[in-house]
Amino acid sequence: MENEKIDTDPIDSVEVDKRPLFLKDARYQGELHNAPYALSVTSPKIEPIDKRLLKANAHEAMQHQAEQQIQMLKKQAELLMKQAKAIEHRLEVSHAIYQADINFEPVINGIYHVYQKDNGTQVLSMVAPYEWGSKMPFPEFLYTVRLLGDRTWDIL
Repeated sequence: MENEKIDTDPIDSVEVDKRPLFLKDARYQGELHNAPYALSVTSPKIEPIDKRLLKANAHEAMQHQAEQQIQMLKKQAELLMKQAKAIEHRLEVSHAIYQADINFEPVINGIYHVYQKDNGTQVLSMVAPYEWGSKMPFPEFLYTVRLLGDRTWDIL
C-alpha cells in the first residue's frame, strides 16, 4: 500500500448546527438594513424607548377606546329599554282592548276605534268618530288602533 490518499467528502466537512430548533429560528435572516437590532458597528444607532411615555400613550388609547365602547353600549341599552317600554305599553293597551266589548272578529292589520261608554266600559268599533255623523252613540272617543300579527294592538 503506497501512499494512499483518502479523499474526504466535502459534505462531511460541513458544520452542523446542533442548537435547538427554537434558537436556530431566532437568528435574524432578513436584509441587514431591516434588522431589529444592530448587526455591525456601522448599523444605525438604536435608542432605548421611553417606557413611561409608551405606557402613558397606551393607557390613554386604551381609556379612550373603552369609553367609546361603553358609550355605544349605553346607547344600545337605552334603545332596548325604550323598545321594552313600548312593548309593555302595547301590552297594556291590548289587555284593555280585550277587556272591551268586541262584537266582531278583528282582522290582522285592520284599523279599529276604541270608545268609552257611560258606564266606563270600553267598546271596539269599526266605525271612526267622523263616520258617525252628528250623533255619536258613545260619550268619548279614546283612540284608533291597528291589530298586529302577534295579536297585540298598536295605537295609531
